[in-house]
Amino acid sequence: MNFLSHAIPYLDNPLLAVSTGIPDWLTMVDRKIRARGKLAEQHVLSKDTELSLVAKGIVKHIADDRWFHGTQAFVETNMELAMQLRHLLPGDAGFRPTFVGHILIEMLLDGMWIRDDRSTAEHYYTAIRQAPPATIQRCVNVITGKPTTKLVAVIDRFAEIEFLYDYLDHEKLLMRLNQVMKRVGLPLLPDEVGTWLPQAQDLVESRRRRLLTPPGDVNHFPLIPVT
Repeated sequence: MNFLSHAIPYLDNPLLAVSTGIPDWLTMVDRKIRARGKLAEQHVLSKDTELSLVAKGIVKHIADDRWFHGTQAFVETNMELAMQLRHLLPGDAGFRPTFVGHILIEMLLDGMWIRDDRSTAEHYYTAIRQAPPATIQRCVNVITGKPTTKLVAVIDRFAEIEFLYDYLDHEKLLMRLNQVMKRVGLPLLPDEVGTWLPQAQDLVESRRRRLLTPPGDVNHFPLIPVT
């Protein structure tokens, strides 16, 4: 899942909602610092309320990723998108098509929430501004045991740019995909991918309900509009 989908069920609790984004923010800060579930679980019942909420956010992120990436809908959709990309980019039979398919599913799902109700993203960004980054950084340092002073700046920048809205525009979405490519050291995607994105969105849209239904669990997402 991406930032908004992780946070949506918890938007009535800003610190908890925002803390679901910590594992992804840490990849931007220092890939050697990991918000591991076993470490976070040790603080879920902490008397330090802020530490407890931050730990719960991390645990929920990890739990949601586990079921989400394990669903048949995600596996099948990721495979189909990767195959389409390999056809679109002859000779690219390596890791990149599968990786792009993976992150594209997550970006498109976030974009669909915003398209359906823009106030959802507005609520999320309001939550980020209500949850002090310094508090999050303090708690993350306790949980990981590997102090960083860079997390505050990353969260502040995230709130300032508001790039989740870019997922609504295929040209901007391609730009965001290429930012990820650059960050992980993969070749940038050509403009041809931008013309393919509407097709990819239609595929993800057709499986949206299946993608966002936890197996054997109560669905904690808002109702998905019938299209």
